[in-house]
Amino acid sequence: MRYYDFSQNVLLRTSPKDPNDNGAYVRFVHTAAKAPDMDLYINDKLTVPDLRYREFTDYIRLPDGAYNIKTYPKNTKSTPLLNLDIQLKPNSIITYAIYSDTRTLSLHPVDEVPLDNPTKGKAKIRISNLIENVSPIDIYLANGTLLYKNVSYKDITKYIELPPNNYIVDIKLADSPLSILYIPNMNLNNDNYYTLYLIGLINDYPEPQMLIPLDGITYLKA
Repeated sequence: MRYYDFSQNVLLRTSPKDPNDNGAYVRFVHTAAKAPDMDLYINDKLTVPDLRYREFTDYIRLPDGAYNIKTYPKNTKSTPLLNLDIQLKPNSIITYAIYSDTRTLSLHPVDEVPLDNPTKGKAKIRISNLIENVSPIDIYLANGTLLYKNVSYKDITKYIELPPNNYIVDIKLADSPLSILYIPNMNLNNDNYYTLYLIGLINDYPEPQMLIPLDGITYLKA
């Protein structure tokens, strides 16, 4: 995995962490269904050009503290699409989803904290529901096992553990047989953490889909 050294604005391979470094790892994902491709600035410095819908940045290593985040339509710098301040905690790993909040772009923090007593050999998953116009949903495996119930917009569920395997997932409106998204191939590996990001729009374009990135807490040491 790679990350940005913000002091030099270059992309580097991860390396053993300095024990005296209390900084944070942060990445961003574009989940705003109707928003354009964008350039992302941290403290007015272009850090991620041309961030597209569904794309994640690499994790960026930063000292803990306050930062200003701006995004502009790609290759422009007039009126920002988003202009918000964030506070990064020491020794933290976090993903910020860029999402649409009543037609205004905002940042949805998804903190990555490992389980206190994880089961060795099990995969760890949770849901971040960012389907903008959906009512609460239930998440099932194909065999009928209910994983999560009544997950509302912007909810982040707790991690649960599953044996490593290839799974079929069916997402339905809560307490309804109506399926809004069917995932035929979700491959989970042992001891990995995953946040399953649900994005898109119901009865509109882009349609609902699931992003299955590997969470940084799997391999980064905050």
